[in-house]
Amino acid sequence: MSQPALKPQAAPFTLMPLAPAIGAELFDVDLAKPLDDAALAAIRAALLEWKVVFFRDQDITTDEHLAFARRFGDLEVHPFAPQKPGYPEVLAITHDKDSKGRENVWHSDVTWRECPSLGSVLRAVEVPEVGGDTLFSDMYAAYDNLPGGVKEKIDGAVAVHDFAHFRSMMRNRGKGEAEIEEMNRKYPMVEHPVVRTHPETGRKGLYVNAAFTQHIVGMEKAESDAMLAFLYAQAAIPEYQCRFRWRKNSIAFWDNRACQHYAVSDYWPAIRRMERVTIIGDRPR
Repeated sequence: MSQPALKPQAAPFTLMPLAPAIGAELFDVDLAKPLDDAALAAIRAALLEWKVVFFRDQDITTDEHLAFARRFGDLEVHPFAPQKPGYPEVLAITHDKDSKGRENVWHSDVTWRECPSLGSVLRAVEVPEVGGDTLFSDMYAAYDNLPGGVKEKIDGAVAVHDFAHFRSMMRNRGKGEAEIEEMNRKYPMVEHPVVRTHPETGRKGLYVNAAFTQHIVGMEKAESDAMLAFLYAQAAIPEYQCRFRWRKNSIAFWDNRACQHYAVSDYWPAIRRMERVTIIGDRPR
């Protein structure tokens, strides 16, 4: 039996959860049209409750994509990822027979920034007939279900985050050490809490990820490595997850402060073209 659609109070859309903990598809929303304040507030409320919301059949322009995201805050320009020509705020993420997908690791976006993203709005431009799904995992649930002894060790702890993966990519592409050092100066390693308190909901969630977290401050390396491996593994627990199957013009809008995601790279050599716009967030606390 399928999950019944819900009608949130005062919302101009119906909502269907993808899973009990995380993820909901919103219906009767046209992102090509300007949204009034009430509609915007209802979408924000759904995002805060479900951590990621999805829209289907959004045949929108790049300018409309940007306009929607800007209603939630200022937009970032990613210093390492490829941009759509003429649109520095739009990441052009394309994989095909010459470029296999590599986002298949659980992560939160740009946690190497002092102020990582609030969230991202990702639109499918071209997708495989099958494969290329994205999974999302609820970091509130991941924290809530930790053993008490683990919570005692990590509450109040901080971890170092770094763009090490992108540094390696720069070297592989032949960038010189002077250019790399310039990026090191622009984006020095930062410390963020291992357990983040969400600035809008007040809920606690895990805020370490395998892509960018380096070590927990004050722990010996072996203990830090073991603890981080255990915490990273929480994202892979199915009970905390939802899975979204893309179609052309589908959109996912996720709260980067409350969830992690994993782009499944099972579609090679098929083409998967996505465009992502990212909203600047605040300093994690």
